[in-house]
Amino acid sequence: MKVFLGITGASGAPYAKGILDGLVAAGAEVGVCASSAGIEVLATELYRDASLPRDEVLARFTDHAAGVTIYAPDDWKSPFASGSARIDAYVVCPCSMSTVGTLATGAMANLIHRAASVALKEGRKLVLVPRETPLSFIHLQGLATLQQAGAVILFAAPGFYHGAETVDDLVDFIVARILDQLGLDNTLAARWGQ
Repeated sequence: MKVFLGITGASGAPYAKGILDGLVAAGAEVGVCASSAGIEVLATELYRDASLPRDEVLARFTDHAAGVTIYAPDDWKSPFASGSARIDAYVVCPCSMSTVGTLATGAMANLIHRAASVALKEGRKLVLVPRETPLSFIHLQGLATLQQAGAVILFAAPGFYHGAETVDDLVDFIVARILDQLGLDNTLAARWGQ
């Protein structure tokens, strides 16, 4: 499986890390692209140091995992920038409302926007994981537009019915739902009725 993981400037770095770990464990080939704001979120939320340089943040985040390739936001030669490349799924997590607004208008300012746009135009799986709250009417319109265009909107809003005991359990709940959307088996969270 070949998957694009875009990371933008909304809170939710632990979710992005969980997704990457799950994809690597499943043997997926993963392309990672983080916006400048996404780098700051990773550095702040995972490593508690917003001043870390981009390369160090991405090296820590990917931990040099096999099958993971890092792409710059302006890498228009990336396979994820073209519909002719064979890509199975695209995830943007966390997905900022700026990204939602850009995607909903069809604009593209970086590789994350372009990859998501490719997913929509090619009818491929696109999972957007916003974390913003509360939402304005403008946010809701953008999200509705993207859902109508074929994206899965999967809010970073964990359930509590599975008996979570730690923050990691809450993160795993969302990561499990994302991996489910990609068709990847996982045991990160208890299933309803089991």
